[in-house]
Amino acid sequence: MLYAPELLKREFKSSVADMKNSVANRMNAQASCAGHFIESHIDEAYKGDWCHVDMAGPDSRNDGRATGYGVALVLGLCKAHGFC
Repeated sequence: MLYAPELLKREFKSSVADMKNSVANRMNAQASCAGHFIESHIDEAYKGDWCHVDMAGPDSRNDGRATGYGVALVLGLCKAHGFC
């Protein structure tokens, strides 16, 4: 997945705020832009790890029920040796 903050900064231009919490082009790497938005609000003194899991558009099955993939992903990562 694309993660190039230098290419995404213009997506957050705002005439009334430091940056807006939305992308200008809704077809432009929304998950990557969301990760960049979060990163831009983390204190520079913070030296820990972080990750962004985009769950805004959960996948669904044919019966219209959500799969819960995001929750399963986060739980799986937390159980992974050395991840948390």
